[in-house]
Amino acid sequence: MPDKQLLHIVVGGELKEVAGNEFRDLSKVEFVGAFPNYEEAHKAWKAKAQATVDNAHARYFIIHAHKLLDPSED
Repeated sequence: MPDKQLLHIVVGGELKEVAGNEFRDLSKVEFVGAFPNYEEAHKAWKAKAQATVDNAHARYFIIHAHKLLDPSED
């Protein structure tokens, strides 16, 4: 039986402040993709994070969407 799908979404862009988590311009937030598990999302997150390492304001996040859809999920 295949592993249960646990939806994860990767998004990112430039933040207003380096230490914050508020985007500078929501219209420019990049949707990297939706992934069936954390491992695949982490690969995409890592690739985008490494590609933007020279921009201190750039941040990418993994959203555990399966927890938003069903808070009882792990």
